[in-house]
Amino acid sequence: MTPQPTRSRLAGLGLPARLLLNNLLVIVAGASTVLVTALLVAPAVFQAHLQSVMPIPDAALQDHVTRAFDQAILVSLAVGVGIACLTATAISWLAARRLAAPVSDAADAAAGLADGNLDARVTDPGMGPEFAKLASSVNELGDRLQATEATRRQLTAELAHQLRTPIASIRATVEAVREGVLPTDEETLETLGYQSNRLSRLVDDLEVVSRAEERQLLLAAEPVAISDLVDSAAAANRDRYRAAGVLLGTWVAPDMPTVTIDPDRIQEVLGNLLDNALRHTPRGGSVELAARAVHDQWGPRVLMEVTDTGTGLTASDTERIFDRFVKAPDSPGTGLGLAIARAIVEAHHGTLTAHSAGPGKGARFAITLPARASHDAGPRTSPRGSPRPRP
Repeated sequence: MTPQPTRSRLAGLGLPARLLLNNLLVIVAGASTVLVTALLVAPAVFQAHLQSVMPIPDAALQDHVTRAFDQAILVSLAVGVGIACLTATAISWLAARRLAAPVSDAADAAAGLADGNLDARVTDPGMGPEFAKLASSVNELGDRLQATEATRRQLTAELAHQLRTPIASIRATVEAVREGVLPTDEETLETLGYQSNRLSRLVDDLEVVSRAEERQLLLAAEPVAISDLVDSAAAANRDRYRAAGVLLGTWVAPDMPTVTIDPDRIQEVLGNLLDNALRHTPRGGSVELAARAVHDQWGPRVLMEVTDTGTGLTASDTERIFDRFVKAPDSPGTGLGLAIARAIVEAHHGTLTAHSAGPGKGARFAITLPARASHDAGPRTSPRGSPRPRP
């Protein structure tokens, strides 16, 4: 129990003081070693040299010389060790302050971030990779907190805007029923149910996109064959395409690498893209889901593309459509589908981009995902006949 007060007193010291204390202990240990070694070794060596030059001992002279030597070495060692200790202490203090300064800056920045000052950052002191990594970590934390806060504010504003319409519709319907303007029939209940489901879907979609954008989306990743992904996505949508009079085709290049993904999440992305393509492709048009291997600056990757012959996009819309709550006026969705799709793909370290030659010229959505070493076997096509090379 006795060491506890000492430990608590040491814990209360600042980093420079503790570094200086450690250096002082090293200095004292080194100086003591020098003194003890010199006092034990030097007299014996001196006596041996003295006897070699004075073979006939003169006791009085030898005693005088010995005492003179002892005094000289003691004074010299005391002065030398003292000056060395003072110099070492001064250098240690300067070094301790210099080493402690960037740590103190990082601590102040972290405290500022904790207090809500999201602009707090640390500059690299140029004192080696450890300090550079510390500064980079604190700055990255600040950037992520700032991005999260910006997302929160934007989401709050967007959510308030999106909730206003269904809530107003529910309120108006309820008031009309209460005042006897509308009967409590199946049509009224259907209206209330539709708006309630819209609110529920909006909340679910917002949760997914927020988790994905903040890198908190849980992924059950496993190796998956690309052909299985394409077949499952096409099978899930083929009946709706047939009913709408739109041809849905698939193509998978031969010898495809597998991908390590959450298959349910990527199926959600493909389903969203195929649903989007169907809504914007007129009867008699076509949509193709294709996959092939590519190699870019990030290494081997898998490219999946959903290409339609629909209404197309303007140059500005190819990026804007991935923003939250952006949708066509007649769209029944929440306007979060493509934002969710991109966030899920980016959570897999991939990319999702949109391309179009212009309005009326169709659109192409491209997904890239990191590839694994193993490969699928053989090309796959449906329903367009024999395999064909991709550009």
